[in-house]
Amino acid sequence: MGKAKPEASAPVTGKSVLAAETRRLGRSALLPIALGYGVALCGLAQAWLLARLVAGLLGYPVGGWLDLAGAAALMAAAAGLTALQEIAQSAAGRAARAHLRGVAFGRLLALGPADQRAAGEKATLVVERIEALDGYFSKWMPAAALALAVPCTIILVLLFVDWVSASVLLVMGMLVPIGMAVAGIGAAMASKRQFEALGKLSGRFTDRVRGIPTLVLFNRAGAEADGLARAAEELRARTMKVLRIAFLSSGILELLSAFTLAYLAWRHGALLGNNHPNPVAALWCILLVPAFFQPLRMFSGAYHEAQSARGAATELAPLLAPAPASTGLDLAEVPPRVAVVFSEVVLRYTADRAPALDGLTFSAAAGETLLLAGASGSGKSSALALLLGFRRATGGRVAINGQDVALLKPEELRRISAYIGQKPHIFGGSIFDNIRLAQPEADREAVTAAAQAAQVMQFAADLPQGLDTLVGEGGFGLSGGQAQRVALARAFLRDAPLVLMDEPTASLDPGTEELVLDAIRKLCLGRTAIIATHSAAALRGLPGRVLTLEAGRAAGRRMAGN
Repeated sequence: MGKAKPEASAPVTGKSVLAAETRRLGRSALLPIALGYGVALCGLAQAWLLARLVAGLLGYPVGGWLDLAGAAALMAAAAGLTALQEIAQSAAGRAARAHLRGVAFGRLLALGPADQRAAGEKATLVVERIEALDGYFSKWMPAAALALAVPCTIILVLLFVDWVSASVLLVMGMLVPIGMAVAGIGAAMASKRQFEALGKLSGRFTDRVRGIPTLVLFNRAGAEADGLARAAEELRARTMKVLRIAFLSSGILELLSAFTLAYLAWRHGALLGNNHPNPVAALWCILLVPAFFQPLRMFSGAYHEAQSARGAATELAPLLAPAPASTGLDLAEVPPRVAVVFSEVVLRYTADRAPALDGLTFSAAAGETLLLAGASGSGKSSALALLLGFRRATGGRVAINGQDVALLKPEELRRISAYIGQKPHIFGGSIFDNIRLAQPEADREAVTAAAQAAQVMQFAADLPQGLDTLVGEGGFGLSGGQAQRVALARAFLRDAPLVLMDEPTASLDPGTEELVLDAIRKLCLGRTAIIATHSAAALRGLPGRVLTLEAGRAAGRRMAGN
């Protein structure tokens, strides 16, 4: 056995999340910038050739077919580079989203049931918040780099042609970020509030859809519909505010562009009327104004993408933070038999609530079946959560084979246990694959034996493809009892020395309950089993002792069946 060493890490913020992902993208992030700069250089050369053609039309001895052919070739090259740039931008955004979504989902898996966020909030974080980051990597980063590189290139080139025009563009270009900063302060705040409203609506909607039967039963459907309507209206108002700020920022940029173009057209137009010494350069200065402001215009559009991404990254930062290194001991091997002892165990979920477990003491010998009885909220599920490593005791001691579980890594606790809940999740796929989830390397013979022991074959034999029959996500196509037997087959296949069950026969009809109890009796043979239940049939039909819990304490003990 060895002890893991925790690593210190800096706190993760939204800014650090975006910066770390940018570094990880590396060349994928630089390629769209290089292609965009190539497009800008084609535009500069094309504007020079067009200036020569226009000067020729005005009667100056310049321009010709070669200039026209060159302009057409540059236009085609710019179009090709633009297409490649869009492909590269899309690829960068897609790669960033895929990586961050994988990290976020992995973190949710690592947290497991210890993460108390609602399912709707988790889905919003992994799907919508990460989707909102796409614009940062696919649009904002190239736009920000090109908004600096392209205008600076144009100004430097114009300094050798007409320093006055270069100075005008420099001043107007410097006013752009000032105007955008004024609008951006409001945009960042509005975007953050919009995401908060969206998360509230998404989480509320998902949770209320799941609880429709309960809401209808208690005649709360109308009130909840009104609540959802208010949340939707709040989201609409905040979204419109973000759009208003976006239009304001765009208006500032267009005003500066129009003023610059008007001034340079007036200045060079007056000189052209008075025998301009370099008409091609004059026309080129005018034609470069749109090229100068185009990257700034793209920057302005992407700026709001960046604000939205920063707001989303701030909400994602706690989830994307590296999981603390698991501290504790590793098991050299899974023990063949385990004994469990709870000694004055206290468990608090929050400081302002009564403890879920308040001095709970009991023991389960190796190979013994212990039934935890009691009303809902008495602490049965909390005791199982401690044994699964999803919670750490606030006080007291939980020991397995005399070893304090606080000294073990949480994942080591899960190595020695098999868990069956009240409503086991069945994934979309075959029954065979759902059973083999417990031991992915198991062969077909082992999976079939587990299915036989759990009485899965009793119904699978009548299905079109037996164990290879496909079922839908959430167990669509299986009854509650059939899904529970699939979960029992997983436990048989896992063959762990400690079996933990939480209401395994709840909501089953008497006939199905007896089938499941028969499979549970087989599963418990030779294993230590702790079963939380309030089923009278389970308390009568399962061997072992019954420990009644009340307010997180042991309130009584008796033998099962009595």
